[in-house]
Amino acid sequence: MSLVAGVVLGAISIQWVAFLVLAVVAIAAALVVVLHRSPVVGAMGLVTNFLCIAGIYVLLNAYFFAALQVIIYAGAVVVLITFVIMLLNLQPEAKGGPGVVPVALAALLGLALIAVVGRPLLEYAAPEAGPPAPDFGTVAQVGEALFTVYFYPFLAVSLALLSAMVGAVLLAKRRLED
Repeated sequence: MSLVAGVVLGAISIQWVAFLVLAVVAIAAALVVVLHRSPVVGAMGLVTNFLCIAGIYVLLNAYFFAALQVIIYAGAVVVLITFVIMLLNLQPEAKGGPGVVPVALAALLGLALIAVVGRPLLEYAAPEAGPPAPDFGTVAQVGEALFTVYFYPFLAVSLALLSAMVGAVLLAKRRLED
């Protein structure tokens, strides 16, 4: 039984409760990433968010993707981000924030975005999904797709991340020399 079927039928399952808890914690962690002034606390919020997403993958029986989420994102990417934060030697920001007008405008634009994106989602009727293929989500299938169909996008993303990291190091080095 899927999570949605358990709720529609009125039977609240443990999986549904776990999904709700993980979703609420993931949203709270994402808010910490966006709203907190300290980049280190933001990085820890990012780790929490990635771990919650891995938990949602486990609820969907996608154990391989959950392991990839923890190893690649919660492990390697966040460590890389933390090293860049430490390398940049960020100084504390001055107190005070944006005025009332920018905050109100941002809130208004955010609500408009939610309305524009949310309306089609409310009207969408999902087709009946059959059972997944037996090799769906396996290491062999993901590896084959990654190194055949998605090879060039994967390579482009890795090069973009590498160039961003080199740029951050060069900017930090130039600031230290001044």
